[in-house]
Amino acid sequence: MGDGTKKEQTEILDLWVAGSEEPEFQPTDEGAQEIASEETRGRLDTQFGRVVDDDYLFDDDVAEDERMIVNMGPQHPSTHGVLRLQIELEGEIIRRSKPIIGYLHTGMEKTAEQLTFGQGPTNVTRMDYLAPFHGELAYSLAVETLLDIDVPPRAAAIRVLMTELNRVSSHLVALATNGMDIGALSMMIYGFRERESILAFFEKTTGLRMNHNYIRPGGVVVDLPPGWKDDVAAILVDLRQRFVKYDDMLKENPIWLSRTKGVGIISPEEAIAFSITGPALRAAGVDWDIRKAFPYSGIENYEFDVPTRENGDVYDRYRVRIDEMWESLKIVEQVMDVMPKGDFRVGDRKITPPPRARIDESMEALIHHFKLFTEGFKVPPGETYVAVESPRGELGCYLVSDGEANPYRMHTRAPSFYNLQSLPIAMADSLMADTVATIASMDPVMGDVDR
Repeated sequence: MGDGTKKEQTEILDLWVAGSEEPEFQPTDEGAQEIASEETRGRLDTQFGRVVDDDYLFDDDVAEDERMIVNMGPQHPSTHGVLRLQIELEGEIIRRSKPIIGYLHTGMEKTAEQLTFGQGPTNVTRMDYLAPFHGELAYSLAVETLLDIDVPPRAAAIRVLMTELNRVSSHLVALATNGMDIGALSMMIYGFRERESILAFFEKTTGLRMNHNYIRPGGVVVDLPPGWKDDVAAILVDLRQRFVKYDDMLKENPIWLSRTKGVGIISPEEAIAFSITGPALRAAGVDWDIRKAFPYSGIENYEFDVPTRENGDVYDRYRVRIDEMWESLKIVEQVMDVMPKGDFRVGDRKITPPPRARIDESMEALIHHFKLFTEGFKVPPGETYVAVESPRGELGCYLVSDGEANPYRMHTRAPSFYNLQSLPIAMADSLMADTVATIASMDPVMGDVDR
């Protein structure tokens, strides 16, 4: 080829790359959340786990080359999601740790502003996907508070029945994964096996195993299916037998005891200071349960105890969940005996759609059904906060309405988000080998954190 051809090719090449230069480098705050070599006093106290009880044993004179910072994550099976820990080690001892979150970035609270109040439950049910009924219940109670309505007694009883069965199924996953992370593989198999019987009943009632969109403002979507009492009674008989076997398998197992007792300790003062709730709080000896403090859905009409322990370690958190499952079964049995007759949702047709049969008979019912599911219903202006006791602790819904059919703002007080703050406390001065057991005992669900 001649020189002219080469020149022509060069010109074409120059034209092709024009405007494709890399933009000027713009620094970000990507690493701002990581452990820094120099931190403020308050941040250091948090990472060292000495905000309340100064039981920190670290010698400041230790040479820099004897400490190292390692990443754990950003994934791990015991977290039900994506969590990253940065840990400062001295040998095999954890001296400083920092949980780093935000890897899911689902934006569900912002999404809620684009959905009508009637569509909201299908969004919040996916936050804590191991306890979907509790998310739906907290949201629905908040909407009903703004609407100033009360659901029929049967709807309230169905809500209690489903949420308490959901508590048992969630705790079974916590025990299964906790056992797997420590090496008790049998617990993993048994926990998921027993959970299946509850999910089968959920599917029979709602059509779905998870993320049900069943509890909605005004009541529940459909009534309990025919034969539901026989189904629940069979679940109660089976689970009570299984729980006894779990106790026999683990409560005196020397390996289980050595891996859980005295590990990941959180004192009552620390638990309160960091707003920890649920089994993690009650395992530290604090008797606090939203079902007793601020009853909802008529749960105050049922007899049950709030199990507590006193050591605040991995073992006590495991024991509290076992005891809570027994109490939930007591509540479920009482609901079966006193289930009221009547409607399963409010009769106000401005809030609930007309019965399915009426849609084929009445043009007005068809129009009403169409408008409810396309435009939604308007909620009077105001704001409210309603909390329920989820398997992980206080699950609250803060809701603001400006008088339209969509929430102006929605914020969730997610228990996993607050409970994760306790990891630096529980892991300070402990062995690296105990990290997974400590995380699993907190039972975090990262969908509940990265909302």
